[in-house]
Amino acid sequence: MAITDQDVARIAHLARIALSPEDAEQTRQELNGILGLIEQLQAVDTRGVEPLAHPLSAHQDISLRLRDDKAAPGDESQRSALMANAPATAEGLFLVPTVIE
Repeated sequence: MAITDQDVARIAHLARIALSPEDAEQTRQELNGILGLIEQLQAVDTRGVEPLAHPLSAHQDISLRLRDDKAAPGDESQRSALMANAPATAEGLFLVPTVIE
């Protein structure tokens, strides 16, 4: 799938950026290059290859240093300091504007 000039113009519009014709051409070439790399990666036969937890684990014995995911009790001073950053709060909760009506 090749990126066209119209695709670049639409992407630039959606990203709210202005591109000169030279920049648009360079962007189109770079995006097509990226898509070409993705097509090469997708063409590789990976059947029978076990997924890795770490990219170097195929070459060396790697033990990941992961901590247990536990909730840590917070104290009231920490909560107060965090709530001070909020533009609006009520009953200890952050107030945010309604996004979906």
